[in-house]
Amino acid sequence: MFTERQISAMLGQIARQDVVEIGPEQAAGRVAALAHVAEQYGYAYDRAYRTGHNDMQILVRMYRDPHPDARAREAATIAAHPQAGNGGTVPGLRPGTVKPLPEAQEAVARLKDRIMLDALAQAADKRQKTIAWGSVGVLVLMLLVLGMPVAALAGGAALAAFLAGAFKMGAIRRQRIVQRLTDAGFVPVRDETGRQRFLEPGRQLPGHANPFAS
Repeated sequence: MFTERQISAMLGQIARQDVVEIGPEQAAGRVAALAHVAEQYGYAYDRAYRTGHNDMQILVRMYRDPHPDARAREAATIAAHPQAGNGGTVPGLRPGTVKPLPEAQEAVARLKDRIMLDALAQAADKRQKTIAWGSVGVLVLMLLVLGMPVAALAGGAALAAFLAGAFKMGAIRRQRIVQRLTDAGFVPVRDETGRQRFLEPGRQLPGHANPFAS
């Protein structure tokens, strides 16, 4: 089964690496469930990226959490799920699926929020906005070159209105996610790049240099 192979591959990364990549996946809920499994093995969420064709997929990166409770959690998980990825039970998931068990649903939902916040922020960054608004100018210019001034005006206005609405909706979604995370006790911080992140209470940003910088 694809799910079993995917979990096995992720556990292989966990056994060998301090940084793991989960995905890419189109469904944020699916990648959030897999990230929750990685948490049970002592990893902590770092960030998510949109990737693939037209940025339609999501890739999550996590790092090995140095806190003692993370190491204790890892040991307990290994003892409780010795056959995970090999046909056995997987922590937090229903057998053979990436659907969270009832006791894991809240944690997975908050991971999904953090993933979506990163994905939405990426879509709203200055570079993406420049490209989007540049497409309006390209459309208008092409139609003018083709001798279609009325279509250029109407098409440019329609595309501009669509983009403005999309950016507005994205901002509203981000605000709602921020509120849910704040209500759940997550702490907003800024990393060394100025990016807003939300950490679980009592957690800090990794003290080492960013391992994910490109």
